[in-house]
Amino acid sequence: MLGTILDVVFIAMIILAVAVVEERELVSAVVKYSLLSLLFILALFELKAPDVALSAIVVGAVVIGIFLFTIEEVTR
Repeated sequence: MLGTILDVVFIAMIILAVAVVEERELVSAVVKYSLLSLLFILALFELKAPDVALSAIVVGAVVIGIFLFTIEEVTR
């Protein structure tokens, strides 16, 4: 059962990664990137690595915040 869940998560991660790269609007790309990050964290929890997942949550939140702040400053 665990293998099937991870397979679905990994396939969804690949699809979202392609969608992030192909997105033309920056804010939409950041939203898709945050969903990709969420799936990555879910995969880490499924692989029994909660310490790495918690670190990924913090790093992901900081990176997404920096992306959104930079997009806001550039579009002014």
